[in-house]
Amino acid sequence: MQDEPKYDAALLVSFGGPEGMNDVLPFLENVLRGRNVPRERMVHVARHYEMFDGVSPINEQNRRLIAALKEELAVNGPALPIYWGNRNWHPLLKDTVAQMARDGVRRALAFVTSAYSSYSSCRQYLQNISEAQASVGPGAPQIDKLRAFYNHPLFIEANADHVVLALRDLGTKLTSTHLVFTAHSIPESMATNAAYSEQLHEASRLVASAVGMENWHLVYQSRSGSPSQPWLGPDVCEFLKQLSTRGVSNIVIAPIGFVSDHMEVIYDLDVEAKQLAEELKLNMRRAATAGTHPFFVKMIRELIMERTDGVAGRYLGSHGASHDMCDPLCCLPKT
Repeated sequence: MQDEPKYDAALLVSFGGPEGMNDVLPFLENVLRGRNVPRERMVHVARHYEMFDGVSPINEQNRRLIAALKEELAVNGPALPIYWGNRNWHPLLKDTVAQMARDGVRRALAFVTSAYSSYSSCRQYLQNISEAQASVGPGAPQIDKLRAFYNHPLFIEANADHVVLALRDLGTKLTSTHLVFTAHSIPESMATNAAYSEQLHEASRLVASAVGMENWHLVYQSRSGSPSQPWLGPDVCEFLKQLSTRGVSNIVIAPIGFVSDHMEVIYDLDVEAKQLAEELKLNMRRAATAGTHPFFVKMIRELIMERTDGVAGRYLGSHGASHDMCDPLCCLPKT
């Protein structure tokens, strides 16, 4: 009798997004539940979705990512069925974990669509998984999260490839072009107890080095919350204004903090930042996210193999491979 495999399923865990105007307000209510956000603010954000008929690209991109990963695992192994559950919209994580239990899944590996360590990009997902397991009860599968991958060689290569394509489209010399990396801003109170900012700087440095760019910067976007609360900066639009006053005219924006396009990318960068760039007469292009790049898909398989076959974790730079198990106190916001 063969030994039972360590894992019998993979689970993709993501943020989720609406797929029509009727979904938008219920989706935003899920995102903002428990936060003191005025309804007027929610309605204002809903208008961003109206520009795209209420459809966030994240769900469709996750479908394509799952299809590509299924093909990768079918060819190279391990042979694991892939499930998908979201934090904020269908398919909801609790429903997916319940289905896994009905299917007899006993132990699964979770790939979370975030490369970095912070409360909202790591710890909150662990809490979401725990809550989903609790809602299912004793029959819920054990679920182990794969490690953060911000400095994995294949993640860096996927992003570097997209930056190169944007640079080619821009058609300017590297020496006259500035590469601006963006990531979702978070409150400084969250950042002080997480490696988020440090990891973003390292990923940006590695991608810039891979494409031979010396003029690179890390900025932030998509800030929300009270203006009196300090958040990570500078803001991408304010930084574009600074570059313009310095005489910079050629810019590539690379959303390194995101692994797939969703509303923060397509609205904050492709609408707001693009409009500002046009006003400032900046020659700007936006690089794609890792998305379904073949290197990114292969990276997910490598992360799975680290846990199923004990393959050594690969990384670039001096930070080393991220840990598999989180410290009980890591990424908790300071109170």
